[in-house]
Amino acid sequence: MDSPADRPSTLVICCGAIANEIVTIIHENGWDHMKVECLPAKLHNEPSALPEGVRAKIRAGRARGDEVVVLYSDCGTGGGMAKVLEEEGVENIGGAHCYEVFAGSERFKQLMNDEPGSFFLTDFLARAFDKLVFKGLGLDRFPQLRDTYFGKYRKMVYLVQRENPDTLAHAQAAAASIGLELEVRHTGYGGFQQFLETK
Repeated sequence: MDSPADRPSTLVICCGAIANEIVTIIHENGWDHMKVECLPAKLHNEPSALPEGVRAKIRAGRARGDEVVVLYSDCGTGGGMAKVLEEEGVENIGGAHCYEVFAGSERFKQLMNDEPGSFFLTDFLARAFDKLVFKGLGLDRFPQLRDTYFGKYRKMVYLVQRENPDTLAHAQAAAASIGLELEVRHTGYGGFQQFLETK
């Protein structure tokens, strides 16, 4: 990367579900020219809104004179995100979702080949599972819905960005709460780190 004095301000647009990890990458590498803006993680429940939300942030950033980096994969938009990024002239990080980017495409493919019925966690989702998933789906009130939501899954795979005993305990509790075996895989920041290193 260029020296700090040569770097224009760079706006990094990402999902709120990976914001902490992206801010950490930037801080640990001393990339003071980068700033992060997020769309709410809850938009994954309405993925059709994601592409235009990203477009609005791209255009607002460019209006301020920022260079723009987008750290969204397809994220359930059925190609909509790639279309917007192409129209706006922004490089696509690729991948179907953040799990694939953290793990790397080949490693993620192998994980899916090993067990297609895998439910994936990141650090964020491990910490937020009880609120966003267990209670969010009403399993605290209607435990009989467990099989409706998770009956096809065979295990929970926790992709670890930063080793932390508290986060691991959350992942263990998440797996136990829906009756799945927990498998732990250490990925670090994976493709997000690698992608940002080129910016």
